[in-house]
Amino acid sequence: MSQPLNAEPLLQRIREIWESARGQAARSVNTAHVCANWLIGQQIVEAEQAGEKRAAYGKGLLQGLSQQLTADYGRGFSVSALQYMRAFFLAYPKLLANQHAVRVISDEPLGIQHALPVESAKPVEAGVLRAGLSWTHYRALIKVDRQEARDFYEIETVKNGWSARQLERQINSLLFDRLLKSRDKAGLLALANEGLQPSQPLDLIKDPYVLEFLELPESHRLVESELESALLSQLQEFLLELGSGFAFVGRQVRLTLDGDHFYPDLVFYHIKLKCYVVIELKIGKLHHADLGQMQLYVHYYDREVREQGDNPTIGLVLCSEKNDAVVKYVLDENQQQIFASRYQLYMPTEEQLRRELQREMSRLKDSSEEK
Repeated sequence: MSQPLNAEPLLQRIREIWESARGQAARSVNTAHVCANWLIGQQIVEAEQAGEKRAAYGKGLLQGLSQQLTADYGRGFSVSALQYMRAFFLAYPKLLANQHAVRVISDEPLGIQHALPVESAKPVEAGVLRAGLSWTHYRALIKVDRQEARDFYEIETVKNGWSARQLERQINSLLFDRLLKSRDKAGLLALANEGLQPSQPLDLIKDPYVLEFLELPESHRLVESELESALLSQLQEFLLELGSGFAFVGRQVRLTLDGDHFYPDLVFYHIKLKCYVVIELKIGKLHHADLGQMQLYVHYYDREVREQGDNPTIGLVLCSEKNDAVVKYVLDENQQQIFASRYQLYMPTEEQLRRELQREMSRLKDSSEEK
């Protein structure tokens, strides 16, 4: 008698083929939807340009189109939907240079896809039609007025595989502007053209870090253990806020020095920079002792944990209130390993962030003049 067939490997291969086919079909539908909306937007813009260039004409045109298309096809052609299509074409006028020969770029290799992302050596270009970006992605992107910021969010979405919800969260938290605080004009252009390409510890640091997803109230009764537990319960969201490349190592990992025990709050490893990242959470104002404690942790990891091939450890103290003078006098100006950033438990407004950027630029200017 023949041995019974172990069907599980066969089932797994069939599942992979089917799931891959379903995914490719969904991407094809998404791409067709995006192309159709772009072409509709193009037709609307060209019709407006050919007619009277008055606001009343444009509004009447969209209302008439909406009524007829809704009668023909049902939902999906409201005036606001047509306005989005029009804005899509205006924001991406070269997305489909030739509507009869559309080339869609996919960042995924052909065949069965694996769970782990594939690192592409090719630079990601903004403004190119991609199978991974849905209409919901583009609707979020066209709300970003500044071209350099929109290009950055598009590139980062492609590189990191952000869902539309994750993209909207990064836009609403003003990620681009928060990353600009430590960059000059050349750094701004690099962000817009290449996305975030960390090559040094400073490239990873934001200020402030936005932790609105924790849904914690700002209260003097909040303790560090509660903040730490909340971050771990929302680890996926916290990793999104930290940025790509972070891998979680542990919580309260014990360090022992001559019988004394110490417990850093959170430890990560950054895959791209190849280094450990130790994070300490502080409720309230930053004190010099907090930075001294982080120096201890960084030195320990560099001397006891770091292995051959690892780069120096990064230390990040997250506090609700930061004193720049304390940071300046405690830390050596030449050190590039220990940082202090604020966190906030709510989304910043653009006005709040603009004032913060101005304050930071003034501080950097004063610092450079002192040298």
